[in-house]
Amino acid sequence: MSQVLSRRISSKNLKRGKQASKESARSRSSIIGAGNKAPEFSLYSTPDQKVSLSDFKGRPVVLAFYPADWSPVCTDQLSLYNQLLPEFERYNRPEILGISVDGIWSHIAFAKDRSLRFPILSDFEPKGDVSRQYGAYQNKVGESSRAIFVIDEHGMVRWSYLSPVGVNPGADGIINALEEMYPQKEKSGR
Repeated sequence: MSQVLSRRISSKNLKRGKQASKESARSRSSIIGAGNKAPEFSLYSTPDQKVSLSDFKGRPVVLAFYPADWSPVCTDQLSLYNQLLPEFERYNRPEILGISVDGIWSHIAFAKDRSLRFPILSDFEPKGDVSRQYGAYQNKVGESSRAIFVIDEHGMVRWSYLSPVGVNPGADGIINALEEMYPQKEKSGR
């Protein structure tokens, strides 16, 4: 193969690699990032009760978007947050809210089965509307992405993370963001 042809092929492969890298970075960064105002929403937590982001004005909020009730990774993730509620509360008592496109009856059964002590909100109708506002919706499968947002008491996103759907993101990022927001709480709590 000639050197000129070899260079053209290498150049094309390099361009493809850069393009794939840009697309991957774009898909990872499609969620709302730190420094942006968190979109207001109002979603059902029970068949007759709605919860709004503005209900928690003056308090930090952790939004955990997840694909589906009952899936193994979602169950593990939300159970972990439930176990860590006392740890989270050391940082100005943030409200933890789970959000997926599942219906409210699925959420009620799931929360009861897992003994969850924080609200699970239904982004069911219009399907995925709030997930889309946060850039956390998977159009191809019709589910919320696995995305986390830490919102400060003024309604600003302070940290966000888009996790691969099959990976439990854990709680380290949330705790680190809360420690940055409330360093005095972290020091006094230990």
